[in-house]
Amino acid sequence: MSKRRDDGAGAGGLPLIRLRSALDRLRPSERRVAEQILADPRRAAQWTIAQLAERAGTSTTSVVRLHQRLGYERLQDFRGDLLHEVARQELALEPGAVSGDIDQSDTLADAVAKVVQTETASLSDTADLLDLAALGRAVELVAAARRVELFGLGASAVVAADLEQKLTRIGRTARRWPDSHSAWTAAVTLTSDCVALAISHTGQTRDTVGYLDLARQAGAATIALTNQPDSAIAAGADVVLTTAVRETRFRSGALGSRIAQLMVVDCLFIGVAQASYESSMRALRDTHAAVLRLAPRHP
Repeated sequence: MSKRRDDGAGAGGLPLIRLRSALDRLRPSERRVAEQILADPRRAAQWTIAQLAERAGTSTTSVVRLHQRLGYERLQDFRGDLLHEVARQELALEPGAVSGDIDQSDTLADAVAKVVQTETASLSDTADLLDLAALGRAVELVAAARRVELFGLGASAVVAADLEQKLTRIGRTARRWPDSHSAWTAAVTLTSDCVALAISHTGQTRDTVGYLDLARQAGAATIALTNQPDSAIAAGADVVLTTAVRETRFRSGALGSRIAQLMVVDCLFIGVAQASYESSMRALRDTHAAVLRLAPRHP
């Protein structure tokens, strides 16, 4: 398999999504600037560099450095994209919808509405941020692989299990490893016609980063699914698929990442199934029929 790095980090025109994604990796001074923007993006788009620096308690250099980190040479370009994204999000928010973080005084109905709103936003942001070229390359690699190995811990393990089940249903050889030691020992046996896919919301989970490093050293093609496009796991991958998850106090990244990751692996699975449409549809029909025939019937 040919190796080419495809990175979903270069998406443009989505400053709020990219700010939320980069927040944990920013310098303290840059983070204060980012937090000021995220707290009131519409007003922040009207501030000068000096005004934004004053509100963040930092220097104008930190403001400029943050814009550059997001890929903007001119403040006015950042402002234009920021206003456009704010307008898009306001249009997407239904009149009367409940928004914001879950509070102690919220009713159960409010909590449900806020969870739905947050997850809907995470899906929408991920769809906007997802690099289709990187996704297409991941589809090519998985479709051509003799063997696909999957690994993630915590909530990411649930996503790996979901993709394992889907790929198996269409006749692909896919295996999810339940623990680090099993994953590491499997990784070193991979060859150039295999694919290793690692899932980590933070991109810094040591066991998962180590797994992908071992797989790459063995010669396998490597795919990372993460919320942090410039993380350690992304640095060790041939292809990076990026989510854009909104965290809240009650729903940490480990919880909030799951639905966005599931959407991305669904897209990956559909792409692989389309690449071998006839055989995939036949396998889906046969596996469905087998379950219907053998599953116990309840009165």
